[in-house]
Amino acid sequence: MLAVVAEEARRRGLANLTTAQGAAETLSCPSASFDVAVARYSAHHWRDLAAGLAQMRRALKPGGLAVFMDAVSPGPPPLDTWLQTLELLRDPSHVRDYSLAEWRAALGAAGFRSKQEAAFRVRLDFASWIKRMNAPETHAAAIRSLQRRADAEASRHFAIEDDGSFTIDSLLIAAEAA
Repeated sequence: MLAVVAEEARRRGLANLTTAQGAAETLSCPSASFDVAVARYSAHHWRDLAAGLAQMRRALKPGGLAVFMDAVSPGPPPLDTWLQTLELLRDPSHVRDYSLAEWRAALGAAGFRSKQEAAFRVRLDFASWIKRMNAPETHAAAIRSLQRRADAEASRHFAIEDDGSFTIDSLLIAAEAA
């Protein structure tokens, strides 16, 4: 992923872009060094959401913009448990898909002011979703079993299709470093 970003930046003539690998909870960059920070579908893998957000806030200049896009909990405990289970079976690095309320509280505690929020749904093609993480066949089979046994509420909410493809809730939050 870093090589793809670096190559695209080079292709576009963006000389002020640097890529680096590291944990969100322990960013190695200087404080107040960025105007914009973006986390796209990664926060649900962070071991400590509060620490990751605190590091992003530290790395941003005052008034800097943070953009977060991620899967979110659908809310009711049965649906939340169902989604978290599928996520963990597919990828053992999964920690949690947080609810919008959890996001708002965590962002506020980290020193961010939400400027804009958008909720939307994303359809996940089952075959490519499983392949991206090289999920073991036994785990893919377990996910399919859970899907086939899902109650009417889960089947409807996640729009489970015959091939296992389904739809999740996602969010986009733009927040300012207070």
